[in-house]
Amino acid sequence: MESLGVPEPPRKRRRKMPVSTKPYVFRPLLEDIALAEEGHTAKVHITCVELWDVNLYIGTSAAEILHYVAIPPDPDDTTTDPSYIFASRLQPTFNQSAAGSSPPGVQQILVLPNVTKACVLCNGTLTFYSLPELSPAFGTVVSGCSWIGGENMNPSDEQDEDGQTVMICLKSRIRLVRIGKEPRKVRDIEYPSGLAIARRDNFACVADARAYALLDVENQQKISLFPISSLDENAASGQVEDISTVHEHSRPSSGIGEPRGHGRSTSLGTLVTGIGRRSPQSRSQDRSGRNTPEPGFRAASPLRPSDRPRSGSATGDSNERPSVPKLLPPAPERTIPQQAVQTSPAKSSSKLKPHVCSPTPNEFLLTTGTSPEEPGVGIFVNLDGDVVRGTIQFDRYPISILVDVSDENSTAPADATQPGGYVLASILQHRDDGDREVIEVQDISSESHAEYLDIPFPFEEDNSGCTKMNMGNAKLRNILSYTSASFHEVGDRLHKVRLDLPRSNPTGEAGIETTPLTANTDWEEERNQEEQAFGRRLGMQSSRILLWSGSSIWWLVRNPLVLRLDGSIDTIVDAMSAGTEIGENRDEILRILASIREYEANTETEFLSLEYIRQKSSLILFADALSRDQSTPGSGELQIEDLVNSGLDPRILLSLVPLLREEVVEGSKGIWVHAGLTSLVEHYATLPLATSDDGTRQKISRHAEWMNLIKQYLMAWRQRKGFGSIADEVEVFQTTDAALLLLLLHQDSQHASRSGIPPASRSELYSLVDNGVDCFQRAITLLERYRRLYVLSRLYQNRKMAGKVLATWRRIIEGEQDAGNELRDGENEVRKYLAKIRDISLIHEYGTWLARRNAGLGVQVFADDSSRVKFAPQEVVELLKDKAPEAVKVYLEHLVFGKKNSRYANNLITYYLDSVLQVLETSGEARSVLAQSYESYRALQPPKPTYRQFIMDNAVPEAWWQDRLRLLELLGGSHGADFSYDLGHILRRIEPYEEDLVPESIILDGRQGRHQQALRLLTHGLGDYHTAVNYCLMGGASIFHPISGSLTPSEASMKEDQAVLFDYLLTEFLRIEDVSNRLERTRELLERFGSWYDIKDVLNMIPESWSVELVSGFLISAFRRLVHEKNEAMVVKALSGAENLQVAAALVEKCSTVGPQVEETQLG
Repeated sequence: MESLGVPEPPRKRRRKMPVSTKPYVFRPLLEDIALAEEGHTAKVHITCVELWDVNLYIGTSAAEILHYVAIPPDPDDTTTDPSYIFASRLQPTFNQSAAGSSPPGVQQILVLPNVTKACVLCNGTLTFYSLPELSPAFGTVVSGCSWIGGENMNPSDEQDEDGQTVMICLKSRIRLVRIGKEPRKVRDIEYPSGLAIARRDNFACVADARAYALLDVENQQKISLFPISSLDENAASGQVEDISTVHEHSRPSSGIGEPRGHGRSTSLGTLVTGIGRRSPQSRSQDRSGRNTPEPGFRAASPLRPSDRPRSGSATGDSNERPSVPKLLPPAPERTIPQQAVQTSPAKSSSKLKPHVCSPTPNEFLLTTGTSPEEPGVGIFVNLDGDVVRGTIQFDRYPISILVDVSDENSTAPADATQPGGYVLASILQHRDDGDREVIEVQDISSESHAEYLDIPFPFEEDNSGCTKMNMGNAKLRNILSYTSASFHEVGDRLHKVRLDLPRSNPTGEAGIETTPLTANTDWEEERNQEEQAFGRRLGMQSSRILLWSGSSIWWLVRNPLVLRLDGSIDTIVDAMSAGTEIGENRDEILRILASIREYEANTETEFLSLEYIRQKSSLILFADALSRDQSTPGSGELQIEDLVNSGLDPRILLSLVPLLREEVVEGSKGIWVHAGLTSLVEHYATLPLATSDDGTRQKISRHAEWMNLIKQYLMAWRQRKGFGSIADEVEVFQTTDAALLLLLLHQDSQHASRSGIPPASRSELYSLVDNGVDCFQRAITLLERYRRLYVLSRLYQNRKMAGKVLATWRRIIEGEQDAGNELRDGENEVRKYLAKIRDISLIHEYGTWLARRNAGLGVQVFADDSSRVKFAPQEVVELLKDKAPEAVKVYLEHLVFGKKNSRYANNLITYYLDSVLQVLETSGEARSVLAQSYESYRALQPPKPTYRQFIMDNAVPEAWWQDRLRLLELLGGSHGADFSYDLGHILRRIEPYEEDLVPESIILDGRQGRHQQALRLLTHGLGDYHTAVNYCLMGGASIFHPISGSLTPSEASMKEDQAVLFDYLLTEFLRIEDVSNRLERTRELLERFGSWYDIKDVLNMIPESWSVELVSGFLISAFRRLVHEKNEAMVVKALSGAENLQVAAALVEKCSTVGPQVEETQLG
């Protein structure tokens, strides 16, 4: 290598560069290349570059080509780029006489990989070589060539068997040549001195020194577009011309230079002969492929189907003439954008270099301007020559230009969803220290502002010893082969590391003191290695854009999305930390979030990059919102959707909130986040927001808006339960549930301290515990701390822990503090809950507990027919006798009165008797109350209610009084005639209290058949005349039963028995001491129930001193009854006689009809 004058460059270590926010970054390919051999004094610079596979070809201004070969780096070493070693130096053949005094050197290197050939244009002479070593091919040389290229930019679906078609710009025409095993002419196009071409199938956009034109290379038609310089008023525009050659003639080649380098000395003289006009006949023969080949080269077949217009490709067999392809449309009426035509009259036109690019299969990008020092304009035209899209404004007219699209073969223009529609142009930018070459980058699909890349020109010392930048004409080019550049910064940000949070619980549920794990365990070290290896795979970026200037070559690689956005965010964070323009900086982060909200990731790197940016932005905005001094945060600044969709572990955000920090659960393996977030989290952890336990805690607690923001965020996270994509799901949802519960408790307690009205957070708190929480033990601790026992019971209900629910309710009912005071009618709630469970032991325990507190509700637990567990009455009675004796009577009342179960009536009577007699025995006041009730009732004047109704209406608010009423109801026969009880036992017990228990004695006398004694007590003991009458009507079977009664008149004794009882009653009425009362009651009895009395017996019983008028009503009714009975008997007698006559007449008529019958009797 040293003998060739080019030292082998050492293997390069990748430079560590600051993070750039620009869309592209520079990566050095080769720097300070020894372009000239030793002893060469003239200054040499690079003129063109091409890279194919591992072969790098560098053309110089010294008319030489340097061939380098790439040596790939070690696959395990991602810190180095490929190295290039020098392979050979080639001096292409050119015509020295035609090169001029200042030849440009190697102008173009066109590599045709499909045919493994290369075309080299050097000082106006075109030569051909074989790849990769650039050995001479074909032995041909073409002089007078100004440009070569025009290969079809659209992909071909067919195998290229005949070679690859290129376009050679000669002085007077453009020649299409197909390069294969040998060069073959396809056709000539009348277009002299072409300088740039871009071709899509049969349509090519070309430029000469003055203007652009659109060519149909198949039909050889041209549409003139617009001039390169808008000051050129003589350039034709919008004209459709036929540019086929009319005459063909031979032109001998001349000026072939002496061979150098490899010693090649050949010419392609006949290739450039016959350049003249052709007749239409010859033109049609040329298109059909049947023209006669010119001397010196073979005739080529017409353009391949891939080179023909898509809408007009020929079909048919090989013997048929192909159909005529689609012609160019009429010339459009175009309006050149105003930026391109606004000129100053004082300025003259300067020669501008044309630029032609094709961003999509349907468009070409052309440049126009006034002078190199003035702005330039990029104009898009379609295949019909119409101006499309908007224009692109360049600060100065470009030196070189190219288009970088994500998929240049797409049929649609690049848009925002296809990251990478960019136009790159090298321009001279005016600065205070002079002009400098930069790369201007503009988005092809939007009107975003341009960005500028400073070219990293090397520095050198001038003759005076001063260091200055060595700038040259920087050129851009899209090369054939893509190369991969590694951005280790991407992996450094996106791989995950373990995050150490301050004062959090590393292994257990929140709030539980645990011992932290050691910093490095085997599994952690292994995962760290896996994450680092994974990160190294993420930073690969492909590019095929080269930039060269002077003696250096750089890659121009798209800056990864994560580095661009991360760099922008870091700049904003620095500004926010400095306290300058906080609002504007915050809006910038929001704009970044909005810009990627609809972005669809196509690769794993893009997915992780977007996730990282969302998480970092959300973390910054969240911390900023909590750290601001305003009393309320701005509305609409931070969207909950952005926080949740960022995928940022909520434990990280909660660790920044002092009120909630203790609820963070790290778990046994800790929290793993993108490495690029660790420094930010650590930064916020050192701020007063995260370190103050007093002021900041109170500040956040006061701000309802912030608390609501965190609450909504945690609620949104709870909705993600069950998502398989959530790492550390157990610890994450333990943390979110505990934090949300604590937040709701805090809000609820604050509101309760200000107002007795339940806050809105109450329903949210109920919903949380009712739906279950993952932090069960922590939830118990928090609820106990805040004295929210009722909410704790709801938490137990969600877990079906019936024993805990009942125990908690018992604590509340027995008086333990419940801060929310939410358990209303707690005893009834216990009863209803016991009816829903099946645990018999719990029902026994809490049913008897409830029966001791509230016998009525306790009894319902065992008596409710809707309960899931049914109990036998005897079992309940025994249980209550043992655990709640006071409730036995209530349960028996339920059985006897509610269920009409007379089996337990005797037991209930016994309980009632015990209750009443115990009071009478021990309380003289109770006996006086009874005596007073009798006197009060007797003192009432008729009409008056029955004694039973009287004592009910004037009931004493004592338990024994109610028991006596129920006792009277039972003894009086409320359960029917079949109901019986131990009469003797009851008589023995109440015998000492007969004067106090008059109604009871009456009922018992009636039960024994002592009706006269019962009526005597009713008449004289109580003075209850109405009940006495009813006693007679009912035959003495039942009194003191409910108003509805349990006996109907049909069940009473026969009338004879009633008559006897009425006789007894009349006797007792006649003995009433009060004369007026006696007369009134006797008169009323006889008038109402006179039918039960015999008039003779009554007249014998009443005193002779009574006047007839006193019993006139009875007598009148009695006489009427007697007359009625007599008349009735007479009517019956008459009816019977008439009936007898009817029967006799019927007999006579029958006998007459039958007639006499003679019966003969034989005498024996």
